[in-house]
Amino acid sequence: MGYTTIDLKLPPDFSPDVLRERVAQRLRLREFSATIERRSIDARDKQRIHWQVRVGVSSPELPDGAEPDSPSLSIPVSGRGRRAVVVGAGPAGFFCADILLRAGWEVVILEQGAAVEQRARLIENFESTGAFSSIGNYAFGEGGAGTFSDGKLTSRTKGIAAERLWIMQRYVAAGAPEEILCMAHPHLGTDNLRRIVKWLRQDFEARGGEILFETQCTDLVSDRGLVREVVCAERSFEVDAVVFAPGHSAHETFRMLMGAGVRFRPKSFAIGCRVEHPQALVNQAQWGRICVPGLKAAEYRLTMKRERTGLPAYTFCMCPGGTVVPAAAYAGRSVVNGMSRYARDGEFANSALVAAIDLEQVLEHQPTAQEALAWVDSLERTFHESTGSYAAPACRIRDFRPGCVSTSLPSNSFPLGLVATPLGELLPPIVSRTLAEATHVFDRKLKGFSEGVMIGLESKTSSPIQLVRSETGTAEGFRNLYVCGEGSGFAGGIVSSAVDGVRTALRATVAESFPQGV
Repeated sequence: MGYTTIDLKLPPDFSPDVLRERVAQRLRLREFSATIERRSIDARDKQRIHWQVRVGVSSPELPDGAEPDSPSLSIPVSGRGRRAVVVGAGPAGFFCADILLRAGWEVVILEQGAAVEQRARLIENFESTGAFSSIGNYAFGEGGAGTFSDGKLTSRTKGIAAERLWIMQRYVAAGAPEEILCMAHPHLGTDNLRRIVKWLRQDFEARGGEILFETQCTDLVSDRGLVREVVCAERSFEVDAVVFAPGHSAHETFRMLMGAGVRFRPKSFAIGCRVEHPQALVNQAQWGRICVPGLKAAEYRLTMKRERTGLPAYTFCMCPGGTVVPAAAYAGRSVVNGMSRYARDGEFANSALVAAIDLEQVLEHQPTAQEALAWVDSLERTFHESTGSYAAPACRIRDFRPGCVSTSLPSNSFPLGLVATPLGELLPPIVSRTLAEATHVFDRKLKGFSEGVMIGLESKTSSPIQLVRSETGTAEGFRNLYVCGEGSGFAGGIVSSAVDGVRTALRATVAESFPQGV
């Protein structure tokens, strides 16, 4: 049996029969099996939009070649009866806990938010009544912020092939479409993710893991760098190791950790707004037509280098066919994010439009981690106060300039309403100038960009602080305390967060600093 790979250009609506026909023609084979290893859409030439497909072909008619081995993840089984508490049930926390459980640990996940079913009900109530819930919102709850997003599974992190494949295979086992194993830009959609998160939880519990919802860690008991006890409001847990995977919005958890001696430092991050357009406008700009059979909805990624303002700007986390959602983690704040279903068949497209900043530029001094959190919190409050409710401040993109208030706002997807506001006046001046410049640059790159609406505030692209990590992966100064995922400042997005959780668990399984039976 021989093996080879070939690259094909296939029409957007190609079928399995078309794929086999092309393979047979290219290699002149009669008996073979073909597997798509990678596929990405190429729309650079609007008259010849096609899939670029890499196919692995096995056949007795091929003279030589062996199918390459897939990268595999090795999970050492300690068998020592250790207990780990993992704080946070997002991708980082869940996959960390799952690996530890498979390694023979007793594992408890503590999640301050609600289970995904209740979380969805509380979000629906918030959007219909304006009643904010601290346990069921777009930031906190089972599955993390990514559960109510587009569910993108892309990552620019290098050297993670084994971890990434393992995570993708777990998603497929939980009901994700198998195409995520080969797509260049895979996504799950919030509808799939809600089912997947529930399946993963039930599987975790069936194998002996424990998940406690609406349970917040309030304190740690430690002795000379060794955490011995995790304290919650109603009970505490003796531990051999504790992993925090709080996500980037859990400011109260960050403050608790800092009070316990865990060190963080400020880092650069990005802030801005969400921009929204009719999806048909984006399709026309990217494809030269409103619809292409075989494709869902067009995407875009736009960047502007450091030009006159000195800050780079870019679009981030685009949600084709999606909605803009109220994503505040705490009451009395205004934050927006994007969400879409797997079909990406909504009327609108949205994306973050942000400028990368270093707070030292804004504050004119080097802030502490506590100051960085306070600054973000204050900005989110300012945006909420600008409307006096969870309605979001907004303007037409073409009106994003000093002193300008849009006389009307276009139809949009935001469920709690928009209020015409001089949006740029709510942001730091250097950010407003950068975004104003970016809107003109991006209008030249994407026809009709300036015709959309801008909605604020987008403040959750990444954490404004980063853990000070030791070489062994623990928080510096601690022997058995880890922080992973977006809340650590070392990851961003579902896949890189999950990978960080996996790697954190693997570090813990081989660590020798935990005395047994703490």
